[in-house]
Order: sequence, then structure tokens, then C-alpha cells
Amino acid sequence: MEIKYPVYQPQLTGNEKKYVNDCLDSNWISSRGKYINLFEKKFAEYVEIEHATSVCNGTAAVLLALLTLDIKADDEVIVPTLVYVAVPNMVLFAGATPVFVDSLPNTWQMDPEDIKRKISPKTKAVIAVHNYGHPCDMDAIKEICDQNKLFLIEDCAEALGGKIRNKHVGYWGDISTYSFFANKTITTGEGGMLITHSKELIERAYHLKNQGVTSRVYWHDVLANNYRMTNIAAAIGLAQLEQIDEVLKRKAEIAAIYWESFEGTGFEFHQPAENIIHSFWMCSILTEKSGQREPLRDYLAGNGIETRPLFYPAHTMPVYANLPSEGLEIATDLSARGLNLPSFPALSDEDVRFIASKVLSFAGE
Repeated sequence: MEIKYPVYQPQLTGNEKKYVNDCLDSNWISSRGKYINLFEKKFAEYVEIEHATSVCNGTAAVLLALLTLDIKADDEVIVPTLVYVAVPNMVLFAGATPVFVDSLPNTWQMDPEDIKRKISPKTKAVIAVHNYGHPCDMDAIKEICDQNKLFLIEDCAEALGGKIRNKHVGYWGDISTYSFFANKTITTGEGGMLITHSKELIERAYHLKNQGVTSRVYWHDVLANNYRMTNIAAAIGLAQLEQIDEVLKRKAEIAAIYWESFEGTGFEFHQPAENIIHSFWMCSILTEKSGQREPLRDYLAGNGIETRPLFYPAHTMPVYANLPSEGLEIATDLSARGLNLPSFPALSDEDVRFIASKVLSFAGE
């Protein structure tokens, strides 16, 4: 059956065309132009962090964060195993080794106690990934990093708008990263952002994203790459950022309908912990048993409803087969039972209730 309800689609209803046409009319279409600086400035203001620099995608943002912190061969970086594979992949690209930790059963985020167990003399950093829009326990993770003199990177790709005690995710990291892929809360098509409180780190990140350029024309003083965002992408991002409060409000309303629909049923909705604002990048549920998830996805697809499974645990990927994988049972179980439901802002209340009703009708069959 044709998909009527995709898992996600961007909302391009603001000034996107106006700003892009301005880029085209002015011929500023590459990595220079007014929209890059405007987008970086407005984004830093929104998340209440001093410094921001834009990049070509969220994966590049993670790699740039690692390189900025001088993560290299023989270093270990602790990451959640329940994560999009780009995160551990970038640890490998930096020359370091990812060390996987398990998840908490209630929030689905990385387990601080398992972080403690996995620290070794080679550990250099922790990447806290705010999966599906729910913030990690940053107080605990920050304390662990401070006590062990570890760098802390927050990957906020899925959690723009998420907060802990009214502070935006990204506040706790030495460096924090965002993604603006088409399915993210705001999009630039492809794009990302790196933020930090540190002027020294943002200057180093800018240097490394810009091929190590110096004030001397065509003189480059370090091995670096090109991770720059285009002016066109930044123009779209600025227009998207202007709408973010409206988008987050609508996503919270959609989540509330799902939450109410599944309360008291065999499905567990991914809801926020105490003192947390969940951005609801994705509205997600767990089935009672792992064997139910794929038949449910097939049933929903037959009713025009697209879903996504939770990420496969990274430690199960072939490239990581030789790394330790003990004590990762909770993440493995969550991965096998979880799925994402349609949650894009253009869904009506009736659409959301219809989708929820189809999930529940499957359970009744």
C-alpha cells in the first residue's frame, strides 16, 4: 500500500525560498555569504551557548569535535551502543577506539554506571548522545568526566529543543554537535553545527574545518579538511530556526496524543524523565516482546503508515565485531522492541489518533 503517513518530512513553510533566492540573486552560494554568520549567531543565541560554527553535516560535526579535542590513535572514547552508527564510526575515523556502554531502561540513554565500569587508562572522552530527543543524565555524566579528567562531547543531533532544568542540551559538553539532516527538528538539507563555551576551541574547530587556512594566501599550517556549510544551506537553516518554537510546540502536542493513547496498554511510550524537556524528535514506543515489532511494522505499512525500528546496537555491526560487547543487554532489548512512529508537525490530531488506533488494533488481533 502507498505510504500516506511517512515517519518524518520537513516543514518548509517559512522564509526558506525567500532567503535561498536572495543567495541566488546575489551569487553567494558557496561557503561565504551573510546567511552563514547569521545562522551561526542566531543558533548560538537560541541554545544559549557562546560560540557556534556551522559544518556540512552532523557526522562531520562529530569528527570535527574529536579532532578539535586532539583525539587520536591509542585513545578510547566511550559511546552508547544504542546509537546511530555515525558516532562510533567517527571515533574510528579519528584513529581512536570506541568503547560501548549500555542504556538505561526508562530513558533509553547511556547508563552512567556503565560509563564508570568502562573507563580505562586509555579513555580520553565520552560522547553523550541524546537519543530520539530525550536528554541524557548530564549531571551524572559531567561529574564522571570531571572526576576522571575526560573530555565530554554532547551529540545533540536528535535533541534540539531538549532541556534539563531549563538548560539546553549542549550546555554540559566541552564541545557539542548538531545535525540538520532533512528528518531533524530543523533542516538545512544536509548540515550541522558545533558549539562550545570555549573561544579557544571554537577557533581551533574553525581552523580545522577550513583546511587549516591562515592569513597568508594559500598557506595552510596543519593537516585539515573542508567541512564548511554553504550559504544556501545556512539560509534554509535560518528560516527553519525562525519557526522552531512552533515546530517544537506541535511535536509536543503530537507526543501527548500518542502518550495518552498508549497509556495502560501493552505499548510503552518514550516519555520524559523528571526535570526533562523531551524534544520528541521521534515519537517512539516499545512492544511487549521483541517478536512483535516486525509484524507490527508490516501491519502498519499495510495501512499506509511508515515506521522505523530503533537503531541496531553499534556493537552488533560487522566493523565492531572484534570489540568487547559484554553487559549491553538493555540496549539490545530496547533495539529489538522499539519503533518510531510518524511525528512530523503537519500531522493533524486526527492523523495521530488514527495511527495510534492502528497500533492498538494490531494488538487486539
